Amino acid sequence: MTTTQPGRPAPAGVGRRTVVATGAAGLGTATLAGSAAALSPSSAASPARPGAKPRHRVFQHGVASGDPLPRAVVIWTRVTPTPSARPGSGKGPRTEVRWEVATDRAFRDVVRRGTFVTSAGRDHTVKLDVTGLRPATWYHYRFTAAGQRSRVGRTRTAPAPDATPRNLRFGVVSCANYQAGHFAAYRHLARRDDLHAVLHLGDYLYEYPAGYYGAGDVIVRRHEPAGEIVSLDDYRRRHAQYKTDPDLQDLHASAPFITVWDDHESANDAWRDGAENHTPGGGAGGEGGWRRRRARAHRAYDEWMPIRLDGTARLGDGTRLYRRLRFGTLAELSMLDLRTHRSKQVAIPALDPAVSAPDRTITGAAQMRWLKRSLSRDTAQWKLVGNPVMIAPVTFAALPADLVTPVNDVTGLLPQDGLPYNVDQWDGYTDDRRELFAHIRDRGIKDTVFLTGDIHSGWACDLPFDRGLYPLASETAGVEFVCSSVTSDNLKDILGVPPRTASVAVERVIRTANPHIKYLDFDSHGYSVLDVTPARVQMDWYVIGSRFERDTPATWSRSFATRAGTNKVVAVDGPVR
Repeated sequence: MTTTQPGRPAPAGVGRRTVVATGAAGLGTATLAGSAAALSPSSAASPARPGAKPRHRVFQHGVASGDPLPRAVVIWTRVTPTPSARPGSGKGPRTEVRWEVATDRAFRDVVRRGTFVTSAGRDHTVKLDVTGLRPATWYHYRFTAAGQRSRVGRTRTAPAPDATPRNLRFGVVSCANYQAGHFAAYRHLARRDDLHAVLHLGDYLYEYPAGYYGAGDVIVRRHEPAGEIVSLDDYRRRHAQYKTDPDLQDLHASAPFITVWDDHESANDAWRDGAENHTPGGGAGGEGGWRRRRARAHRAYDEWMPIRLDGTARLGDGTRLYRRLRFGTLAELSMLDLRTHRSKQVAIPALDPAVSAPDRTITGAAQMRWLKRSLSRDTAQWKLVGNPVMIAPVTFAALPADLVTPVNDVTGLLPQDGLPYNVDQWDGYTDDRRELFAHIRDRGIKDTVFLTGDIHSGWACDLPFDRGLYPLASETAGVEFVCSSVTSDNLKDILGVPPRTASVAVERVIRTANPHIKYLDFDSHGYSVLDVTPARVQMDWYVIGSRFERDTPATWSRSFATRAGTNKVVAVDGPVR
């Protein structure tokens, strides 16, 4: 997503380092079946020997799990075996890490255990696929290394392929800028005991240097390293910093994550051959080649996230981030990568017909074929799509001149004359959207739900087939639910005004010009909860108070749903219980 701060240029003289990323992340695989029971969230870490006083903490970055399959789940941690073995340092010895998976938090019924050897070559991260588990089952896991034991994490496997679960419930988040505030949204989600997984739809971290792009003019917490992240070591250090956040650690320990990246995990407004926030070339100010920088970001993401990157049930040296996960006959989730394969964004959409050119793509040809196959499959009722940038068409009617720049900072490039393009989203790649929606229409596909982040605001939309006729359209390709940002600036933050003041007029103009948009909130930070049943899919939006306060409260805001077979959004009176 385009992110700018009017009047706040990047600090001069920021040091930038460039190194070549070498090798691929290591992996581990394990198998063994065992029994199971649903249990409570995990506890804090404890030393292996009670009363011991270690010189430093071995497990400083928490534990995590992700990408649940019916009989497997990825588990993750990072060890600091010596004080010098800091993230990105390239220092520290090869270290053997013991791991255990049990059906109970006390680990009386251990169903799987083993060892994993990590080293500085993979930044001392530990990631392995625990297989041979039972479907739809809660498990607990922990690690031991250098005489210390990690905290206990809780995870859950997916239902069996032929199972008919009564419901699925996911936390939904995106856009968590460390410098802009505390991650209270994560804290509130971590306190729930009803989530089967957490969907993180991108911008898990931000690449900007310390002191740039915070909460307006306020930097709540400063980024490390101090410069913009460019080298492999830089990306590793930034991942490490985010994973020291206690609320993020708690959320990771409470449920498996299913993640996909957007742009800031590499650089702002990334595309196939570059990014808005990348300066190619060597010498002063140069950041080297884009493909090399993206490879470093990709490698660090592979090392530090509990994810399978090759699109299969296997961990390895994969490079494909888009993938499919199935939850019995109830739902299938297709997670998209809309940065790695896309064409460059057009510069002046008001004058450039290239937004509709058939040779431009946001998905890439291979991913588009894969996505259409995903939606055509009849293995599960609901077709959920993890969609990093907004797919609903949005026409902006003319706004007052003093609102154009702030709205642009939230939504992207807004022409002064109100033309309907946000070129960093699917609105800048309309031929891809037309192809996808035509595929849905021609095959009579129902129950498609796009789940989106990126835009720092909450939306609920129908997805009209014909963009030119959508004010009158009675049929749609599905619906889209967009979660708000965890901390990243929204419209009220950029304007510096109280909530529900200037934003209300902007929301009214957009909704009037776009009747398919049923809900829009430009002002709130928070999280969402998605509940899936055979009868409907419902999204609940929760908003936090001040992002400057870690203990800020969260309150329910609005709920919308789509009923089975309708492909339409309807308002709901209250959240799921």
